[in-house]
Order: sequence, then structure tokens, then C-alpha cells
Amino acid sequence: MPDGDPVDERDDAATARDVTDAAGERWSARRDRWRVERVDPSLTRLPERRQRFVTLGDLPVEGAYGPWDWAPTSDGDSGGGGPTALDHHGEPLRRGAGRWTDFDPLRDVGLPGEPPFTRGIHPTGYRSRLWTMRMFAGFGAAEDTNARFKELLRAGQTGLSIAYDMPTLYGYDTDQPEAEGEFGTCGVAVSSLADMEVLLDGLPLDRVSTSMTINSPAAPIWAMYIAAAEKSGVPRAVLEGTTQNDILKEFVAQKEFLFPPEPSMRLVVDTIEFGSRELPRWNTISISGYHIREAGSTAVQELAFTIADGMAYVEAAMERGLRVDDFAPRLSFFFNSHSDFFEEIAKFRAARRVWWKLMTERYRAENERSTWMRFHTQTAGVSLTPQQPLNNLTRVAVQALAAVLGGSQSLHTDAYDEALAVPTAGAARLALRQQQILAEETGVANTVDPLGGSWFVEALTNRVEREVWRYLDEIDRRGGMVRAIGEGYPQREVADAAYRFQREFDAGDRVVVGVNGYVEDEPITVPVLDVPDGSLERQLARLERTRRERDNVAVEAALNGLREAASRPGTSETNLMPHFIRCAERYATLGEMCGVLRGVFGEYREPVAV
Repeated sequence: MPDGDPVDERDDAATARDVTDAAGERWSARRDRWRVERVDPSLTRLPERRQRFVTLGDLPVEGAYGPWDWAPTSDGDSGGGGPTALDHHGEPLRRGAGRWTDFDPLRDVGLPGEPPFTRGIHPTGYRSRLWTMRMFAGFGAAEDTNARFKELLRAGQTGLSIAYDMPTLYGYDTDQPEAEGEFGTCGVAVSSLADMEVLLDGLPLDRVSTSMTINSPAAPIWAMYIAAAEKSGVPRAVLEGTTQNDILKEFVAQKEFLFPPEPSMRLVVDTIEFGSRELPRWNTISISGYHIREAGSTAVQELAFTIADGMAYVEAAMERGLRVDDFAPRLSFFFNSHSDFFEEIAKFRAARRVWWKLMTERYRAENERSTWMRFHTQTAGVSLTPQQPLNNLTRVAVQALAAVLGGSQSLHTDAYDEALAVPTAGAARLALRQQQILAEETGVANTVDPLGGSWFVEALTNRVEREVWRYLDEIDRRGGMVRAIGEGYPQREVADAAYRFQREFDAGDRVVVGVNGYVEDEPITVPVLDVPDGSLERQLARLERTRRERDNVAVEAALNGLREAASRPGTSETNLMPHFIRCAERYATLGEMCGVLRGVFGEYREPVAV
């Protein structure tokens, strides 16, 4: 073909299908002979260990895979399927199965860094830049966590990730009655800008990205981070990081909600809008499947419900009047990497393809970066066991390898002692070393998508994607994710999956080493982390001093401004982020800001299912 001639993609795709079909026919005949001549005699001598082999998510697994698994079948489901049947206005996008029903490797797998991004969003993968090694940390007072961050940075960590304690996650100050007994045990306590300043003291905020696991009070906590950075001389426009800020998954799984769904969604849109205008390098939301998986979902449910949450946020921002290409490039995702190695890899590969199809066909994004699914991964905390805790090192290594082979941009590896308490410094450092060994010693980062083209991996990727589309169409039928959550649909699906797994565990069909198989009766001798003596006293003293020394007239004025804006409908003119920053700069506490919102929005009480 002469240089500059246009490529007819339809001709290329047709040629690829012809080759696949012809190869599939030849392989099918050879497979039939193999079964008769090799498999059947072998099974007569030595039957298979189980009657049925399935993934952790109950997807069937065949004994061997080949090109026949890519060829069109009688029911037309060899491809990944999609997109959803409707666009975001409820108008039909497709009728029947659609053009993605068959499987064309050239089109659907392609090359790294090109649509549909099955093989990753960057053409060189980890050859140019390794994933960000971001260890989740937080305990006690701000001084304690600041010291841990500095230790992890010295050990080679390349990103910060802040865990907040339970009172902070629920929008309470450390000295409020609701916070009693919960200080610093699952994260760091942050009650005001004074705490945030200590937490971030001496950290290179202009050179390191920071992830914050905070949801209902995400906006005021983010405001404190911005204010602390600017007080230290780092302008907001250069700050890099991610605020989890995914309230819908709280209603589905984690249950750390404060306000009803509608005002909660308003807060999320406020942060998306503010970030797209003021913090161009900040991911204003990390749409999180991790906690859905920890609650007992399957891999397919994790992916489907996470993407459905993402669709709800995209549509809410567009309803505010934002252009999809103005905010979508800064959306990010957060997934769990569980123990079924190949199912997790297939999930990550399918995730990128699903999001690309949605963003291009349902939301009509024009900027290619808007179609990228960028995600952080954490190994499965729910898989860790207090029994034989050193076994967790193997679990985490395998899960981390799946995340890397699936193309994660960022990774947290759980410490082996996390089933017992917040990790000790030594356990956290060892978890970081697991990532570094994968990066430096195994060779898995030397080529892009090393499992691409595997007959099994591609077939499983297609199967995961098809199941995801079925869920997304069902959620559309119910009126979208917010309504589906209100009906309890995703909650029931997750509960049913968790119940199925528990039954299989109880029956011994699912073996967890050291728990219901290969059990040893021995005491647990792993040292665990305690909150340092004096931490609570330091925190309470700083909080008392902050309230005493601040300009309380200015604080009251800022809180009144927040109250007035929150009382009006959510629009660009009543965006609450500037009010949160004003309150933070005047040292209003988290409890005071969330108290204002509780007064305006009310508190959400989940309906009791009988």
C-alpha cells in the first residue's frame, strides 16, 4: 500500500475473521481427535479431581482452550458484547446483540495503547514507567502517620495513601462522644487543618501524589489538604493525587455514609467540577469496586457495579452542565485483586474495554484520555487470615502479580499481619518489598501485556465482559444505579454471592489453607501494632488549642456561608468546595463542617430488610 493511503479497517477486520474462522475449523477437528485419542483414555485411568471446575466467581473453566473459543457460536456470544442497550438519555444505542457479539482479535485485542485498550492504556506498558507503589498507611495521631510516611518514602515507596480513622470517616472530631474508643485504630485522626498540617509536614507534596481513602466527608478533608499544601507554598494547580470520594459504593457495600444519596451525589459533583477547574492533576474520584469485592461480590459483580457507579457520576456531572471531556480524563478507578489469578487478569483487561465502549458510544467522548480506565489496585484484604498469617505473604504475592499482569497503574500490597491489626512498620516494608521484587527480579515488566493472546485469557476476558454488560443492561432497566441501590438490587446480588461462597467454604468445596484445610493448632505469635502512648492526648490537646486560638468570629462566618450555600440547589454557583476551603483555612473542624451538612441534608438511615 502506498504511503498515506487510508486503511480500510473493515477489510482488515474481515480478513482477521476469515483467518480465525478457518483456523477454528481446523482446530476443531484436531480437538475432537485429541479428546477421543488422548483425553478419554486418560480420564478412564485417572478421573478429574472435581466434577466441575469454576472460577472464584463461579464462571465455568474448561479443561483446555484454543482458537475454537474465539470463533462465533450458535448463540453468537463468542465476543465481549456491549455497549449498553441505551445511551444516557434512554435512547436505544443498539438493537439485538450488537456489533460486538463476535470476536475479532485485531479489533478487540489489538495492540497496547490503542483502543479498545484491552492490552493497556500505554503503548510501552511498564517498560517506560513502573506502576506507582502506594502503600496504604495511617494510625494514631498525625505525628505517628507522618513518621510512617517518611519511613516508607525512604524505603522506596513512590506514592502516599492516607487511611483515616473511623471518627474521621464519619465526620466527627476526636473529642465528640460518637468518637470515643475509636481514635487512630484503623487510620489517622484528622479533626482540623492543624492536624493536616502536622500529617503533611516535610512531605514533598509537589513531587509525590497522595491518595486519600475518604468518602462521605471527602470534600472537607480534601479542602484541608489543599489549604495545608498552599500554606506550605505548594499551589493547588500542581498537586497530584486522588480522593476516593465514591459515595455510591458506600450504600452498596461499606456503609460509611452520612447523608442521603441525592445530597451525597451533589457533593461528589461539586468536587468533580471544582477539580476540573482548579486542580488539573488531581483525580477527584476513585470509583471503587474494592469494597464491593470485600463485601463478598464476584469479580463480575465488582466490575459491573463499579462501572455502573461510574456511569452515574458521569451522568450527574453532565446534568450539572459539564462537558464529558472536561472531567472524564481525571476519573480513576480502584479494584480488588483477589486470589483467582486468571479471573482477576481477565477482569482488569475487560474493564478497560467496557469503559472505552461506554465513553465513546454512550457518552460520545472525543478526547481519547476520557476513554482511558486508569486504576489503582489493592490485594484482597478479605482473603487474609489470622490463622497461619505468614501464608498471607504468598496470597499477596500472587494477587499482586495478577494486578501487574492486568496492567494496573498503581498498587498497594497488603501486609501479612493486616488480618490482626494495622500493619507494623516491618510488615508494611515487607509488603512494599514484594512489589519491588516483582518489578526488579521477575521480568514481568519487560513486555506489555505478556498474557495477551492466551486462548484462555482472551476467552475468559470475553466471558467476564459479557456478564458485565448483562448487569449494566439490568441496571439501566431499573432506572440507573442510584435507583437500583434504592431498591436494594446490587446489595442483594452481593449478599447472594457471599452466601454461595460461604456454603462452599462450609462444605469444603472452597479450601482456605490454614482455616478449613491444612489446619495447625498453634498460637498466633505475630506482633501487632498498638497506637503509641500519648497519641490521643496530643491529638486532644491540639484540638483544644486550635479552638482556643483561632478567630471564632471568622469561623462562624465561614460556617454560615457553607450553610447558606448548602441550603440552595446544587449548581456551579453554589458549589460547596470554595466554602469548605474557606472553613478549613479558618480552622473550622471536620465535626463542625459535617454538623452543618447534617443540619441541612439530614442523616441517612438504611432501610432494614426483614
